[in-house]
Amino acid sequence: MSNLPADLSLNPSAKTAERLDANWPAGGHDPELTRLQGSYLPEGRGLDLVAALNDPALANIALVSSFGAESAVLLHLVSQIKPDIPVIFLDTGRHFPATLDYVDTLEQHLGLNVLRVCPEASFIAGEDPDLSLAKRDPDMCCNLRKTFPLADALEGFGAWISGRKRFQASSRAAIPVFERDGDKIKLNPLALWSKAEVDAYRARHALPAHPLEQFGFLSIGCEPCTRAVAEGEDARAGRWAHVPDKQECGIHLGPDGRWVRS
Repeated sequence: MSNLPADLSLNPSAKTAERLDANWPAGGHDPELTRLQGSYLPEGRGLDLVAALNDPALANIALVSSFGAESAVLLHLVSQIKPDIPVIFLDTGRHFPATLDYVDTLEQHLGLNVLRVCPEASFIAGEDPDLSLAKRDPDMCCNLRKTFPLADALEGFGAWISGRKRFQASSRAAIPVFERDGDKIKLNPLALWSKAEVDAYRARHALPAHPLEQFGFLSIGCEPCTRAVAEGEDARAGRWAHVPDKQECGIHLGPDGRWVRS
C-alpha cells in the first residue's frame, strides 16, 4: 500500500465527535455493525477505511457508482486500496451521453474494473416501449432500470459501497457509515465528509469532473429526471424535480425490504 495517497490517513470526519448510531432499523441492535463501527470508526472520529476494507466481513464487496458529480473521489479513494474491486455501473439506457463518456474517462484514468449492468430487456419492452415511463411512473422506471438490476448484480456479494454523503440533502442528513441493506452490509465511506473536503480531495488528486457540473448539474442521474440546480438548493434538488415527493431511486432501502417483482 505504499502508493496510497497520503490523505487516506487524514480522515475528514476526524473533526466529527457526534455519537453515531450503527443500528438499523432504528432501535434495533446489530452486533456486526456495532463491531465494525467500534473497530474502524471509534466514537465517530475518523474512518479507518484501509483497515475496514480488509476486514473479513467486507471481503466480498463491490462498489456501486452512478459516475455522477463527485463520484471520482470515492472511486479514487477505494481503488487505491482495492485496485480490482468490482465497480457496478447501472447502465439504465436513459443516461446523459456525457455520463457514458465520463464512465469511459474514469475507467481509463483510474484503471477501474467496471461492470456495466443493464435492465432486463423484456421488462423495458413490456413497460416502457415508448420511453414515457419516467414521466408516467418514475418509481416503476427506477425499479426496472436500477433497483432490480442492482439486486441481481449484488447477488454474489456480501457487502457494497455507496457514495452517499450527509451534506447532499436533508433526506441524507443522518445516514450512517455502516448500515444494513437487506442481509448485506453497506459502507458509506464519505458519509461524514463536507462538500469542501470532497472538493479539496478531488483538486488535490486532479480528478476529472463530470462534464455537466459546469452547467449546474450537482447530482446527476438519468436524463429525463435530472435538471440543473439553482443557487441555494440542495445538491439533489435537480433529481425528480417534477415529482416533489420522490427523493431517492429506491436502491437505498433498509433491511426491512426491497421492491418486489411481480
